[in-house]
Amino acid sequence: MNFRTPFGEADIVALDKDTYVFAEVKTRNSDRFGTPAEAVGRSKQKTYIKIAGYFLSKLGREDVNIRFDVLEVEETEIRHLISAFTA
Repeated sequence: MNFRTPFGEADIVALDKDTYVFAEVKTRNSDRFGTPAEAVGRSKQKTYIKIAGYFLSKLGREDVNIRFDVLEVEETEIRHLISAFTA
């Protein structure tokens, strides 16, 4: 599911065993301007960190595992980059 907050929206929030995963989905038609994952810069990473904090506060827990992934979507391929960045 996606998750909207006052800070922005997470494309996907999922539970992988005991880890909450916050994932950004990036699409590109070509690598001319870099890979999709390269488009997830420090600003977007900071936004996702704030989103995760907000999510956990709504959940009422802070003692959980979290992970930040990126899904790169190109013409015929999807790559799942696990732990693409850290808080």
